[in-house]
Amino acid sequence: MLFGMPLLSLVIWLPIFFGVAVLVTGDRNAFAARWLALIGAGLGFLAAIPLYTQFNLVSPGMQFVELAPWIETFKINYHLGVDGISVLFILLTSFTTVLVVIAGWKVIEVNVAQYMAAFLIMSGLMIGVFAALDAILFYVFWEAMLIPMFIAIGVWGGVRRVYASIKFFLYTLLGSLLMLVAFIYLYLKTGHFEILKYHELSLSLKEQVLIFLAFFTAFAVKVPMWPVHTWLPDAHVEAPTGGSVVLAAIMLKLGAYGFLRFSLPIAPDGSHFLSGFMITLSLIAVVYIGLVALVQTDMKKLIAYSSISHMGFVTLGFFIFNAIGMEGALVQMISHGFISGALFLCVGVMYDRVHSRNISDYGGVANKMPMFAAFFVLFAMANAGLPATSGFVGEFMVIMGAIKVNFWYAFLAATTLIFGAAYTLWMVKRVVFGAVGNDHVEHMQDISSREFLVLALLAVAVLAMGIYPKPFTEVMHVSVNNLLAHVALSKCGACAW
Repeated sequence: MLFGMPLLSLVIWLPIFFGVAVLVTGDRNAFAARWLALIGAGLGFLAAIPLYTQFNLVSPGMQFVELAPWIETFKINYHLGVDGISVLFILLTSFTTVLVVIAGWKVIEVNVAQYMAAFLIMSGLMIGVFAALDAILFYVFWEAMLIPMFIAIGVWGGVRRVYASIKFFLYTLLGSLLMLVAFIYLYLKTGHFEILKYHELSLSLKEQVLIFLAFFTAFAVKVPMWPVHTWLPDAHVEAPTGGSVVLAAIMLKLGAYGFLRFSLPIAPDGSHFLSGFMITLSLIAVVYIGLVALVQTDMKKLIAYSSISHMGFVTLGFFIFNAIGMEGALVQMISHGFISGALFLCVGVMYDRVHSRNISDYGGVANKMPMFAAFFVLFAMANAGLPATSGFVGEFMVIMGAIKVNFWYAFLAATTLIFGAAYTLWMVKRVVFGAVGNDHVEHMQDISSREFLVLALLAVAVLAMGIYPKPFTEVMHVSVNNLLAHVALSKCGACAW
């Protein structure tokens, strides 16, 4: 409880309430809309901090649980709770929302109130996904969060924003339909929509495989895994900077989170049965998409493909079924939220000055923007997995976990350290270093105090996590071990097909 209110409800509905208030304010007073949005985002983040500070590190169960009847006819409840896995993503979401509001302070000049409201409402809905313990409540939050992102891309995006927004919406919506079918099937089996009770079901191997594949259609698209990844580069390129940050930092994590909350515990034997399939897709993403990133000429598209490659590490860590691999995957998810968000913000800073994302339109930026260049190089090196940055920790842990299972898994996964360094250094060399490329670069001004604040906060997060990751890993440790113990137990007897 916080201020006499249920904590999780406060963290979910506070940004949504302020988002509606900002929307009501409208563009009659853009100044008030900006400040109201910042207050709402800030209060949302402050409300989320006790979830971490008061979290019981030795309890494997759900904490801060809230339960109230919602649609009693179908036994649908307003049921919330967090464990050591979901609590970190709620903090990441609320923290990212604050940065997005600050980053868009001066950049967004048209429909300011609607822009700020979209991201505040989206923040609350995404937190709802991480906290929901009722399948229908989860599904409502899961689908509802698409709407503000669809609007953000469609209204404030680039030249092909309509195409990108519709493609994003259709991919993610259609991918979720089979997930709803799986929920209905589980409801018919049990008579309720309680996610935690689904974990106790004894299902045949055939049922588990079919349920796993139904969930796979929703979660693989959202990650996104190869070959259902094609919507992401288009969405990133056309989205406004804030949209790209939220897509990379939070929305991609929702799909990976779904595997942990649904696929693995509900269909443990099905997960083992299909683990080779999942590992293969993950390694294709790491290697092939890393090579695709090498040939990109648009900075946003390069970072988007880099995100797909790095998320391959995440799904690989999940399906090798050991603690260090899974914890490494979770660390990679949090780290990627910091690093990819920072890189998209850096591209946004340059785009605001030159109005181009093409690598060839830059050169020698460090000569005119030395402070910005320092941040950009730091985040680029973290993206390449430089030791002492957060990008190294998760990848190292996943490789360590993979080598315990199969040397070649680890070998192929480790190629990302080569490809990541190649495409990252290629971009940095052509954008940041060398002689000033053209007149546009000649007239670039270094970052403002507002931009410095946003990038500095992310730099601190990247370095802190890279140097001392224990505050992150100790929270998830018990929950990860509990999940792996659950997945190791057969839920289908002799597992006859």
